[in-house]
Amino acid sequence: MTADEDSKDLRRAPRTPAADEITLENVRLGKITPEDLTIRRETLIRQAVLAEQEGYPQLGRNFRRAAELTALPNDVLLAAYERLRPYRATYFELLALSQEIAARYDAPETGAYIREAAEALNDKGLLKKDEPN
Repeated sequence: MTADEDSKDLRRAPRTPAADEITLENVRLGKITPEDLTIRRETLIRQAVLAEQEGYPQLGRNFRRAAELTALPNDVLLAAYERLRPYRATYFELLALSQEIAARYDAPETGAYIREAAEALNDKGLLKKDEPN
């Protein structure tokens, strides 16, 4: 079975509830789970391809970065967002974070984004100062 056939196989495809199934009652009963409502990497990659084909390369890049973020555990993602806030990390801490996320989670677009943010925060003087040894 090819990957394309596998994605069409309803036994293997993730469940997608109909809009009218998404109710508080169904959540309480366990009929709707977080996985039922989570966007999937493949969906975001398809959106990226469509955006790029329609002439929106930046939107395509954003979708690709979002697709990468689906692989990050929530605690890592939230910690990264916290580090990107002004005065929360040094320039070198952000560079290390960009390398770790790019390598560990196969997220080169996200790594590049963090490096760009490090540069912008550095240019604006919004980084935490290095602590003396």
